Amino acid sequence: MLTMERAMELNRGMVTEEHLIIHEKNVCYAMGAMARHFGENEEHWQAIGMLHDYDYEKYPEEHLKHTAEPLRSAGVDEEDIRAILSHGYGICTDVEPLTNMEKSLFTVDELTGIIQAAARMRPNGITDLEVKSLIKKFKDKRFAAKCSRETILKGCEMLGMELSEVAEICIAGMKEHAEELGLAGGGA
Repeated sequence: MLTMERAMELNRGMVTEEHLIIHEKNVCYAMGAMARHFGENEEHWQAIGMLHDYDYEKYPEEHLKHTAEPLRSAGVDEEDIRAILSHGYGICTDVEPLTNMEKSLFTVDELTGIIQAAARMRPNGITDLEVKSLIKKFKDKRFAAKCSRETILKGCEMLGMELSEVAEICIAGMKEHAEELGLAGGGA
């Protein structure tokens, strides 16, 4: 089973750009919160979140095409590789998310981008971000326009959860690490 330590070790040298590191951490902590919600192994889900964009920096136009083999060679379980590949379902892979972990990753990858953008606009960052405010931003298609609302809503549907419920879980998970994510507000 993939650990955080191993995920960070594998990412070293592959993910070096600060914005991508922050994105992976956002997804990591949101995944940990989703694991808690489902009663699953938090560290394992966080590690999947940390490693989900393994090849993106080096191969942005071929995202997830350079992930399976290197991770397999590094001894990562097939189940974990499949989970990582599934977040590109219908975008750059045909690996359909089937488990709660896969469906969560598919959903929170884009959702954390909107949460981060909303938090950065607030004086107190994510520390007092409410779901209601986030949903308002979500509805404004010009806000964080690169984050696919369609993918997020499709993921929520797969999970059988409302957007507001998933958003609340993700905000809570990211809030626990606000300082590290640069989302504590007050210029942090």
